[in-house]
Amino acid sequence: VQLQASGGGLVQAGGSLRLSCAASGRTFGSYGMGWFRQAPGKEREFVASISGSGSSTNYADSVKGRFTISRENAKNTVYLQMYSLKPEDTAVYYCAARQVGRQFEYWGRGTQVTVSS
Repeated sequence: VQLQASGGGLVQAGGSLRLSCAASGRTFGSYGMGWFRQAPGKEREFVASISGSGSSTNYADSVKGRFTISRENAKNTVYLQMYSLKPEDTAVYYCAARQVGRQFEYWGRGTQVTVSS
């Protein structure tokens, strides 16, 4: 599966953005999807994940209550809606896919999110 993230940009603290990740292939619904981010000088970290059906989601503590992950399997797309953005959310955001029982092994090119104070 090939992934392409988009929707990043520059936003003021307190603002919102919605990231999208478009996937290729006809079996999108069989993949769990995730969002990760990497800030300058830091390791990549988990942000959120969603099951293939969309019935199960998980979030990093740092984004709970502010970010929402969702998916539209008919459009082969996963989203990350981000509210109440903080400067510490500044990072390159990556989407990833995994098959059931496996680690995330398919990665897209990232999209830059910059939150100004």
